[in-house]
Amino acid sequence: MIPRNRPSEGQRILSRAKRGWVWNQMFVLEEFSGPDPILVGRLHTDLDVGNKNIKYVLAGEGAGTIFAINERTGDIHAMKRLDREEKAEYTLTAQVIDRDSNQPLEPPSEFIIKVQDINDNPPQFIEGPYKGSVPEMSQVGASVTRVTATDADDPVYGNSAKLVYSILEGQPYFSIDQTTAIIRVALAGMDREMREEYLVVIQAKDMGGHMGGLSGTTTVTVTLTDINDNPPKFTKGSYEFTIPEDLGIGKPGGRVKANDRDIGENAKSTYSIIGGDERDIFEIVTDAQTQDGILRLKKPLDFESKKSYNLTIVATNIRADSITGGPYMDQATIKIVVEDADEPPVFTKSTYLFDVHENAAINTVIGAVAARDQDVSHSQVRYFIDRHTDLERQFNINVDDGKITLAKPLDRETDMWHNITVTATEVRNHSQVSRAVVAIKVLDINDNAPEFATEYEAFLCENGKPGQVIQTISAVDKDNPSQGHTFHYRLEMLNNPNFTIKNNLDNSISVLAKHDSFRRQKQETYLLPIVVTDDGEPPMSSTNTLTIRVCGCSREGIVQSCNVEAFVLPIGLSMGALIAILACIILLLVIVVLFVTLRRHKNEPLIIKDDEDVRENIIRYDDEGGGEEDTEAFDIATLQNPDGINGYLPRKDIKPDLQFMPRQGQHSGPNGVDVDEFINVRLHEADNDPTAPPYDSIQIYGYEGRGSIAGSLSSLETASSDSDQNYDYLREWGPRFRRLGELYSVGESDKET
Repeated sequence: MIPRNRPSEGQRILSRAKRGWVWNQMFVLEEFSGPDPILVGRLHTDLDVGNKNIKYVLAGEGAGTIFAINERTGDIHAMKRLDREEKAEYTLTAQVIDRDSNQPLEPPSEFIIKVQDINDNPPQFIEGPYKGSVPEMSQVGASVTRVTATDADDPVYGNSAKLVYSILEGQPYFSIDQTTAIIRVALAGMDREMREEYLVVIQAKDMGGHMGGLSGTTTVTVTLTDINDNPPKFTKGSYEFTIPEDLGIGKPGGRVKANDRDIGENAKSTYSIIGGDERDIFEIVTDAQTQDGILRLKKPLDFESKKSYNLTIVATNIRADSITGGPYMDQATIKIVVEDADEPPVFTKSTYLFDVHENAAINTVIGAVAARDQDVSHSQVRYFIDRHTDLERQFNINVDDGKITLAKPLDRETDMWHNITVTATEVRNHSQVSRAVVAIKVLDINDNAPEFATEYEAFLCENGKPGQVIQTISAVDKDNPSQGHTFHYRLEMLNNPNFTIKNNLDNSISVLAKHDSFRRQKQETYLLPIVVTDDGEPPMSSTNTLTIRVCGCSREGIVQSCNVEAFVLPIGLSMGALIAILACIILLLVIVVLFVTLRRHKNEPLIIKDDEDVRENIIRYDDEGGGEEDTEAFDIATLQNPDGINGYLPRKDIKPDLQFMPRQGQHSGPNGVDVDEFINVRLHEADNDPTAPPYDSIQIYGYEGRGSIAGSLSSLETASSDSDQNYDYLREWGPRFRRLGELYSVGESDKET
């Protein structure tokens, strides 16, 4: 059979004797969207010469769904849409069979249908929209960013995936390389202060940009970044400030501002005084938040000595000019007029420190502050508490003498320090106000009971020993005595049958188990109340409860399970015991299988066969095993010491010198063979024959094995009888042997009763 789509010069029809097809024929079909079926090609065999009884069959990828074959003519049609981007190639197999018998008339022939690409996918900007940036005033050709478009069409066939880039919007400011898609600056002198952001529309077109190609677009937002190309500029050329003579040192006397059209670090400036009289009296600093210049006093003013000052100031950019390399700056003048003023009262101290006990009564005098008017008039002073610093109104102050009293109870554990501000105001001029900070320390008393440092949850191993440490307990106390804490612990139930405590001499205790009979089946959780007392005046105490859970642990004491359900099994055994029993059963089964196998492979089966004896069917069964002579079922070398150097020591069998006399033939009775008597005689002879194996033998065993870490389990090493054997040591071997110990203990108690 010959595929008839685009036949090549090398195609030929093989003879009917060979019944061959043309192999590896390829059909090429452009992808299409339907809906009408399209002819892919035609298959033909040399048997199809007026033969109406042949049938063409198609199998393989898409056969019967995507591709269909006319069973009479061999025409192959594509029935559904073909998309190269989904699948570019299909492998199918054609077969010619007899229509009646369905038997193949020729070998199957494999061929390939290749889907050829057409330009049916537009370019796409997967990562768009894009953002890019470039410094303002950049040179023409400076790179901004790069965009990338992809085309799902075949890049190696035609120009379907050959892309060309262009700008639809964004001229004349930017350009794009039509091949690399790099966006560049196309206009010099772009100023961020004039326009900061540009929207550029980029198009990618396939087919190399020719007519009929598909296209896709994306947007690129280009931002001009700032450079320092603008100097600072004062809002006024000259400033005038009136400053009272009582202005404090470091207090602001006025503000100046130099604006900069740049942003960020390029807009930051520093201020300095470069001229004027008495420059050491003033300084100007920069406000980091507002970029203002703050004029401050370095020395006190005196209206009677000097009533005005003139200063020259400059504002200078922190960053240098990126074009000229020199700094940008601006200059202004300041005139300062000193104003005569009534000075406020002056406190004897700028900060007062008082202390009071937390149990002090209401209206207790904590301390007193004092202020004096230094003016000639010596006005009286009134005292007030700034309630912004005492929102809870815990303190009061006498307006006349400045005594501070307690208004509400104090709690050192809530606030140890209270910082309030007290103001002093002249009676004659209420605008004259001075302030002082009063720090009040709350002294501690013993008013809090100690308690556990954390919520403890202890775990107790079932296989633990009496006296084992279950949990270490420590306590904390909100109070803070000067000598430090000393805690005393005791159990609420003094004679607790299960637990006791031990003082660790470091303000902590250890909880100990009194016995080793804890069982999850009996009780899963214990609640242990512990009383903790401090040594304050008066002593304070509290009762805290320790939760202790009984768990199953490994031999190393690692907690494995704390659930009763996981421990109790239907037969009353632990999981470890069940596993051990199953292992023993499997081992016994293996030994039985080996023993049966050895018996079936004996070297010399003992069968009596006498040509003159009619009782040939009588077989002698004395298979007791070969004894020490039977060594074929195992390697005797495994019993040797693996660490030794002597190697294998052979056995030494000793055959007896005694020769056994041959037995007389057994005669049958008049009524035939007496089978029972015959067997008994043969058994008696075999049991008393000293020349038959097994012989007495000597076998030297140079190695008796390494010892077990658990020691010997055999009772042969003790001279005591079973009734005298003590099995308490089984409890110390862990949870897997605990059940065994209980069983033996029960047995011993039964014997005693």
